[in-house]
Amino acid sequence: MSELVLEKTEGRVSYHDSVEEMLKRIREDGMSNVFDRWTLQEKIRCKFCLEGLSCKLCSQGPCRISEKGGQTKGVCGIGPDAMAMRELLLHNIMGAGTYSHHAYEAYRTLRLTAQGKTPFKISDENKLRWMCEKVGINTNQDVNAMALQLADLLESEMSKDPEKPSIMVEAFAPKKRREVWKKLNIYPAGVVHEEQNCVASCLTNVDGDYVSLAKKALRLGLSTIYTAQIGLEMVQDILYGTPKPHEVNTDLGILDPDYINIVFNGHQPWVGAATIEKARTEKVQKRAREAGAKGLRVVGSIETGQELLQRFEVDDVFVGLMGNWLSIEPMLATGTVDVIAMEENCSPPAIDQYAEKYQVTLVSVSTIIGVPGLQHHMPYNPREVDGMVERLIQLGIENFKKRKGKIVPKVPKRIQKAIAGFSCEAVLGALGNKLDPLVEVISSGKIKGVVALVNCTTLRNGPQDWNTINLTKELIKKDILVVSGGCGNHGLEVAGLCSLEAKDLAGAGLKEVCELLKIPPVLSFGTCTDTGRISMLVTALADFLNVDVPDLPIAVTAPEWMEQKATIDGVFAVAYGAYTHLSPTPFITGAPQLVKLLTEDVEGLTGGKIALGDDPKQVAEGIEAHILSKRKGLGLK
Repeated sequence: MSELVLEKTEGRVSYHDSVEEMLKRIREDGMSNVFDRWTLQEKIRCKFCLEGLSCKLCSQGPCRISEKGGQTKGVCGIGPDAMAMRELLLHNIMGAGTYSHHAYEAYRTLRLTAQGKTPFKISDENKLRWMCEKVGINTNQDVNAMALQLADLLESEMSKDPEKPSIMVEAFAPKKRREVWKKLNIYPAGVVHEEQNCVASCLTNVDGDYVSLAKKALRLGLSTIYTAQIGLEMVQDILYGTPKPHEVNTDLGILDPDYINIVFNGHQPWVGAATIEKARTEKVQKRAREAGAKGLRVVGSIETGQELLQRFEVDDVFVGLMGNWLSIEPMLATGTVDVIAMEENCSPPAIDQYAEKYQVTLVSVSTIIGVPGLQHHMPYNPREVDGMVERLIQLGIENFKKRKGKIVPKVPKRIQKAIAGFSCEAVLGALGNKLDPLVEVISSGKIKGVVALVNCTTLRNGPQDWNTINLTKELIKKDILVVSGGCGNHGLEVAGLCSLEAKDLAGAGLKEVCELLKIPPVLSFGTCTDTGRISMLVTALADFLNVDVPDLPIAVTAPEWMEQKATIDGVFAVAYGAYTHLSPTPFITGAPQLVKLLTEDVEGLTGGKIALGDDPKQVAEGIEAHILSKRKGLGLK
């Protein structure tokens, strides 16, 4: 385990040596890559866009706001604060829309599984019964009947209008929060309804008030978590099992050129899970050997990989997780990938050149994914999963025959162990299925507080994962437990912070707890989609103590947020009542009233607020100060 490295080493693009190694090959081969494209784009950034002061929504634009030039409003009359907030809301809508798309796929997969029309089965009946009890479905009936009713209820919740209270919000939101949201008029309806309302509000000359737009964003954030994320997470548990802690392998060293390697990339587990099951049969492995390979393997990439990592044991078929989205081009450049099967998001548009150079077959297994050079499109249909898996295996075999002997492989040797699978149930299991031990270690000060790190990875504030890793090291050193999800979580796993050995980097109190419970100081909760799962743990703690969320010694950080799903997660955290650190700074700095609203004024309304900062030491100090103030409020030392 390396010591804390805060210096941004000159010339590095990534915290990870494996990525640095592959970049040398990429550049030698003359390939366009995300790291060099970033440098080129830095030369032409628009200051108006960076400050949130540009708009091209109607034919009277594009408009830019500049007080020096006298352009204090857009042609329609919109001011800087509303212009910036409207753009942020549009990002929120895209994030919410992607989560609700994922939820839709989850619910129809559960429904068709219950009808016996997919290769899947109900793997966790206890989770199904628990979920049904929470939402008021009769559990004294057949398992498949329960699953059908649950799928229908969850899908209907996404479209629920404001006239009826949300069953999911009432079942899963903190008790004291619900009253706050009602008073502020941000108690959410279904996510599809809120998306529609927000989209309509962003039309020219519809809503030009930044406060009104901000309230709609908060309501959208809440609806996303409660009527999309939590439901889809629970459904995935029902279908594939609730995650349990187990040791896994990460980093690019998991790739072996002598095997047929099928990589699953995106955010949804459906086809990847089915492929793992089929690939573990002797029949498939025999076909691979007959093609000249040692066997056929499944490799997890970014969030799909993390979904699989949380639920499946690593073996000679499912070999682990390669890393996060900035590692995709380096992974393809290893010359070991036969098929990359892509769904939902984070499939970079420039990978077609890598497919051509390193002999990779590009396949979409989604209704929404398309990239240049796509060779095969298999829109996801739960009824057709068996056929999709068979086609992927055959494509892998055919590609291996073309790749073997033609492409010279280059694979970094590093493989990093990590512990994955920390669901709420797993955490409670480690505590004897009660919250008292967690309350005790927090009360005693052995753990000062808990920080949820839900994060992407970006190059805006330094090399890949630099901020995420160094901030996490600073937090655990201060006896603050970190629970992590998203691409940032992958970065922490690859960096070794989700291993048992990482306890040696923690403060004395946290280290003692880690040794007692046999856990790392960073608990891998999964993907960005698992924001809802993390909120469930916080909700349980708040309700157990009979306090509101803003009273708890907790915080949220997204030290390398990148895309639209991250913005809706951040907005949710503020509405939830959490101190929410963001880096890099969102594109709203030209809107002073909006900045004040989100960083100061909103705290008096929801109890949460946004904190900014790019320096890991300073950010950690700010989070610690916040946690200590909440401890004092609860009468703790």
